[in-house]
Amino acid sequence: MKKIAEVKQPMIGLYHLPVVLVTCCDEEGRPNIIPIGWVGGVCSNPPQVGIAVRPRRFSYKLIERMGQFVVNIPEERLLDVVDKTGFSSGGKVDKFEKFGLTPLPASKVKPPLIEECSVNLECLVRHALNLGSHTFFVGEIVAVHADEEILKENGEIDYTRLKPIVLKHDEYCGMTLPLGWYGFTKYKKRVVNEVY
Repeated sequence: MKKIAEVKQPMIGLYHLPVVLVTCCDEEGRPNIIPIGWVGGVCSNPPQVGIAVRPRRFSYKLIERMGQFVVNIPEERLLDVVDKTGFSSGGKVDKFEKFGLTPLPASKVKPPLIEECSVNLECLVRHALNLGSHTFFVGEIVAVHADEEILKENGEIDYTRLKPIVLKHDEYCGMTLPLGWYGFTKYKKRVVNEVY
Protein backbone atom coordinates (compact mmCIF):
# COMPACT_ATOMS: atom_id res chain seq x y z
CA MET A 1 0.00 0.00 0.00
CA LYS A 2 1.29 3.45 -0.87
CA LYS A 3 1.16 6.20 1.75
CA ILE A 4 0.06 9.65 0.69
CA ALA A 5 2.27 12.09 2.54
CA GLU A 6 0.67 15.00 4.31
CA VAL A 7 -2.90 14.39 3.20
CA LYS A 8 -4.11 17.21 5.44
CA GLN A 9 -2.74 19.70 7.88
CA PRO A 10 -1.84 18.13 11.25
CA MET A 11 -4.99 16.84 12.95
CA ILE A 12 -6.15 14.53 15.69
CA GLY A 13 -6.01 11.07 14.13
CA LEU A 14 -6.82 8.98 17.19
CA TYR A 15 -10.34 7.59 17.25
CA HIS A 16 -12.51 6.20 18.85
CA LEU A 17 -12.57 8.28 22.05
CA PRO A 18 -14.79 7.61 25.06
CA VAL A 19 -17.56 10.11 25.77
CA VAL A 20 -18.17 10.96 29.42
CA LEU A 21 -20.27 13.34 31.47
CA VAL A 22 -18.04 15.25 33.88
CA THR A 23 -19.60 16.77 36.96
CA CYS A 24 -18.11 19.71 38.80
CA CYS A 25 -19.44 22.33 41.22
CA ASP A 26 -18.84 25.75 42.72
CA GLU A 27 -17.90 26.58 46.31
CA GLU A 28 -21.56 26.43 47.39
CA GLY A 29 -21.97 22.97 45.89
CA ARG A 30 -24.08 24.04 42.88
CA PRO A 31 -23.33 21.29 40.35
CA ASN A 32 -22.79 21.35 36.62
CA ILE A 33 -22.39 18.73 33.89
CA ILE A 34 -20.15 18.94 30.82
CA PRO A 35 -19.87 16.27 28.11
CA ILE A 36 -16.23 15.52 27.31
CA GLY A 37 -15.00 13.60 24.29
CA TRP A 38 -11.28 14.00 24.96
CA VAL A 39 -10.65 11.80 27.97
CA GLY A 40 -8.42 8.88 28.83
CA GLY A 41 -6.46 6.99 31.42
CA VAL A 42 -2.96 8.41 31.84
CA CYS A 43 -1.43 6.52 34.79
CA SER A 44 -2.15 3.31 36.69
CA ASN A 45 -0.31 3.99 39.97
CA PRO A 46 -1.70 6.20 41.31
CA PRO A 47 -4.71 5.79 39.01
CA GLN A 48 -5.24 8.98 37.02
CA VAL A 49 -7.46 10.13 34.19
CA GLY A 50 -7.13 13.19 31.97
CA ILE A 51 -9.84 15.41 30.53
CA ALA A 52 -9.39 18.24 28.02
CA VAL A 53 -11.62 21.30 28.57
CA ARG A 54 -11.83 24.56 26.63
CA PRO A 55 -11.19 27.57 28.93
CA ARG A 56 -14.30 29.34 27.61
CA ARG A 57 -16.58 26.61 28.97
CA PHE A 58 -18.45 27.35 32.23
CA SER A 59 -17.19 24.09 33.77
CA TYR A 60 -13.57 25.06 33.18
CA LYS A 61 -13.65 27.73 35.90
CA LEU A 62 -15.35 25.36 38.33
CA ILE A 63 -12.78 22.59 37.84
CA GLU A 64 -9.90 25.07 37.99
CA ARG A 65 -11.16 26.70 41.23
CA MET A 66 -12.32 23.59 43.08
CA GLY A 67 -9.65 21.16 41.84
CA GLN A 68 -12.17 18.32 41.71
CA PHE A 69 -14.41 16.57 39.20
CA VAL A 70 -16.26 13.29 38.66
CA VAL A 71 -16.05 11.30 35.44
CA ASN A 72 -19.44 9.64 34.87
CA ILE A 73 -19.56 7.01 32.12
CA PRO A 74 -22.88 7.18 30.26
CA GLU A 75 -24.41 4.26 28.40
CA GLU A 76 -25.92 4.18 24.92
CA ARG A 77 -29.40 4.64 26.41
CA LEU A 78 -28.31 8.14 27.56
CA LEU A 79 -27.10 9.29 24.13
CA ASP A 80 -29.77 12.00 23.72
CA VAL A 81 -28.96 13.46 27.14
CA VAL A 82 -25.22 13.33 26.46
CA ASP A 83 -25.64 15.31 23.25
CA LYS A 84 -28.09 17.83 24.73
CA THR A 85 -25.90 18.66 27.74
CA GLY A 86 -23.33 20.15 25.38
CA PHE A 87 -25.78 22.74 24.06
CA SER A 88 -26.79 24.35 27.37
CA SER A 89 -24.62 26.47 29.65
CA GLY A 90 -24.47 25.51 33.30
CA GLY A 91 -24.18 29.22 34.05
CA LYS A 92 -27.79 29.64 32.89
CA VAL A 93 -29.53 26.34 33.64
CA ASP A 94 -29.44 23.46 36.13
CA LYS A 95 -28.56 20.59 33.81
CA PHE A 96 -29.54 17.92 36.35
CA GLU A 97 -33.06 19.33 36.46
CA LYS A 98 -33.31 20.17 32.75
CA PHE A 99 -32.24 16.70 31.57
CA GLY A 100 -33.84 14.58 34.30
CA LEU A 101 -30.59 13.37 35.87
CA THR A 102 -30.14 12.51 39.54
CA PRO A 103 -27.22 13.87 41.58
CA LEU A 104 -25.81 11.52 44.22
CA PRO A 105 -23.33 12.58 46.92
CA ALA A 106 -19.74 11.55 46.19
CA SER A 107 -17.68 9.99 48.96
CA LYS A 108 -14.43 11.98 48.64
CA VAL A 109 -15.08 15.02 46.44
CA LYS A 110 -17.68 17.78 46.42
CA PRO A 111 -19.12 17.38 42.87
CA PRO A 112 -21.94 14.81 42.71
CA LEU A 113 -22.14 11.51 40.88
CA ILE A 114 -24.78 11.02 38.17
CA GLU A 115 -26.98 8.14 39.32
CA GLU A 116 -28.04 7.22 35.77
CA CYS A 117 -24.40 6.57 34.78
CA SER A 118 -23.28 3.08 35.76
CA VAL A 119 -19.66 4.03 36.52
CA ASN A 120 -18.44 7.11 38.39
CA LEU A 121 -14.80 8.08 39.03
CA GLU A 122 -14.16 10.70 41.73
CA CYS A 123 -11.06 12.75 40.89
CA LEU A 124 -8.77 15.32 42.51
CA VAL A 125 -6.89 17.55 40.06
CA ARG A 126 -3.14 16.89 40.27
CA HIS A 127 -2.00 18.74 37.13
CA ALA A 128 -3.39 21.31 34.71
CA LEU A 129 -1.56 21.75 31.43
CA ASN A 130 -2.50 24.56 29.04
CA LEU A 131 -2.21 23.01 25.58
CA GLY A 132 -3.68 25.78 23.42
CA SER A 133 -7.40 25.51 22.64
CA HIS A 134 -7.82 23.17 25.65
CA THR A 135 -6.42 22.70 29.14
CA PHE A 136 -5.66 19.13 30.11
CA PHE A 137 -6.71 18.40 33.70
CA VAL A 138 -5.15 15.26 35.18
CA GLY A 139 -7.22 13.91 38.05
CA GLU A 140 -6.18 11.26 40.52
CA ILE A 141 -9.02 8.76 40.93
CA VAL A 142 -9.76 8.63 44.66
CA ALA A 143 -13.00 6.60 44.56
CA VAL A 144 -14.82 4.41 42.02
CA HIS A 145 -18.55 3.59 42.04
CA ALA A 146 -20.24 1.04 39.76
CA ASP A 147 -23.69 -0.48 39.44
CA GLU A 148 -23.68 -4.08 40.63
CA GLU A 149 -25.24 -5.48 37.44
CA ILE A 150 -22.30 -4.40 35.26
CA LEU A 151 -19.62 -6.05 37.40
CA LYS A 152 -17.94 -9.36 36.63
CA GLU A 153 -17.63 -12.01 39.36
CA ASN A 154 -14.11 -10.75 40.14
CA GLY A 155 -15.41 -7.20 40.69
CA GLU A 156 -14.08 -5.74 37.43
CA ILE A 157 -16.32 -3.65 35.20
CA ASP A 158 -17.75 -5.56 32.24
CA TYR A 159 -17.83 -2.95 29.47
CA THR A 160 -19.85 -5.25 27.20
CA ARG A 161 -22.67 -4.95 29.74
CA LEU A 162 -22.10 -1.23 30.26
CA LYS A 163 -22.41 -0.31 26.55
CA PRO A 164 -20.46 2.98 26.74
CA ILE A 165 -20.51 5.63 24.03
CA VAL A 166 -17.45 6.47 21.95
CA LEU A 167 -16.79 9.34 19.59
CA LYS A 168 -15.40 8.84 16.09
CA HIS A 169 -14.54 12.33 14.87
CA ASP A 170 -18.08 13.76 14.97
CA GLU A 171 -20.10 10.52 15.18
CA TYR A 172 -21.28 8.70 18.30
CA CYS A 173 -20.68 4.96 18.18
CA GLY A 174 -21.16 1.94 20.40
CA MET A 175 -18.27 -0.25 21.51
CA THR A 176 -17.52 -3.35 19.52
CA LEU A 177 -17.26 -6.82 21.01
CA PRO A 178 -13.86 -7.75 22.47
CA LEU A 179 -11.30 -8.89 19.90
CA GLY A 180 -8.74 -10.27 22.34
CA TRP A 181 -7.14 -9.49 25.68
CA TYR A 182 -3.80 -7.99 26.65
CA GLY A 183 -1.16 -10.69 26.15
CA PHE A 184 -3.33 -13.11 24.15
CA THR A 185 -0.53 -13.54 21.60
CA LYS A 186 1.96 -14.49 24.32
CA TYR A 187 -0.02 -16.38 26.95
CA LYS A 188 -2.49 -19.25 26.57
CA LYS A 189 -4.65 -17.84 29.35
CA ARG A 190 -5.04 -14.46 30.97
CA VAL A 191 -2.37 -13.41 33.40
CA VAL A 192 -3.67 -11.08 36.10
CA ASN A 193 -0.83 -8.65 36.71
CA GLU A 194 -0.11 -4.94 36.63
CA VAL A 195 0.61 -4.61 32.91
CA TYR A 196 0.43 -0.89 32.27
